[in-house]
Amino acid sequence: MSETTSVIDVCIAGTGSYVPERILTNAELAARVDTSDEWIVTRTGIRERRIAADGEFTSHMASKAAKRALEQAGLAPEDIELIIVATITPDTPTPATACYVQQQLGAVRAVAFDISAACSGFLYAMKISKRLISDGAFTNALIIGAEKLSTVTNWEDRSTCVLFGDGAGAAVLRRSEPGEGSIVATEMGTDGSLTGLLSIPGGGSACPITGSNINEHLHTLNMQGKEVFKVAVNRMREAAEKVIARAGWKPEDIACIIPHQANLRIIDAIADRLAVPNDRVFVNLDKYGNTSAAAVAIALDEANRTGAFKRGDHIVLVVFGAGLTWAAAAVRW
Repeated sequence: MSETTSVIDVCIAGTGSYVPERILTNAELAARVDTSDEWIVTRTGIRERRIAADGEFTSHMASKAAKRALEQAGLAPEDIELIIVATITPDTPTPATACYVQQQLGAVRAVAFDISAACSGFLYAMKISKRLISDGAFTNALIIGAEKLSTVTNWEDRSTCVLFGDGAGAAVLRRSEPGEGSIVATEMGTDGSLTGLLSIPGGGSACPITGSNINEHLHTLNMQGKEVFKVAVNRMREAAEKVIARAGWKPEDIACIIPHQANLRIIDAIADRLAVPNDRVFVNLDKYGNTSAAAVAIALDEANRTGAFKRGDHIVLVVFGAGLTWAAAAVRW
């Protein structure tokens, strides 16, 4: 889905992220399941991931990332008008995790709700909030990608347990002032015919978790990796190409590409197909693994704070996730 011209330009005014203290290394996983550090690194590029504490919920991580984004943006919680949390691991089925975040931050004026688009959720939230701001409904928004994937990981399945971690990333969007950057173009899409490639089959109304099926791991992530890889590369490339073309840019104009942090082979394939050198592709997958909706948000914050791009630079964010879903954004910083 593309977009029409916005009435009001919208910029990213601040970013923030949070990851739990607990580090789970490949060596530790190798002691649990039949795998090795070499096997994991060779096939995924992941060396370690973060695991939230038992009493640390998705909302807690989201709120910590949000506070850092608000601080960088120079806004107080009571200034925020809209909160969107993208997550597939909400604190509770209802109310929305965004409601807990609103309470924890003291963002008393904010409308708050969740969206579920898996790894694409943060960029879905960006497109939604950009449109709501550019149409005049709000002047600012706080968007957050946050996940506690350790609660939906099958730690006995070596093909998936090595991939996922916990964390949160956030960004503050607001109306642009003259001379500031802007979110130039966005793109998102879905192919519901591929729902079976990446899913949590149990826990919903179609398959409630009961005493008789609790040991079948229906409440954990299930993935057909090879099939997901093929679709992910093609859809991410197409989405990125669309926003780059819509922005009127060429590959050489892009200072930084921030892709979904799922697999280094996917990231390398995307960089190759977009003709962007690897040194302009931001990667932190080795430290955190795949944190779903949080992944691109954490990467954006780290890239921002480590100087991977500067004011006026062109950056591209691109993601894919369960659904299957995909999204991209072209941003002039």
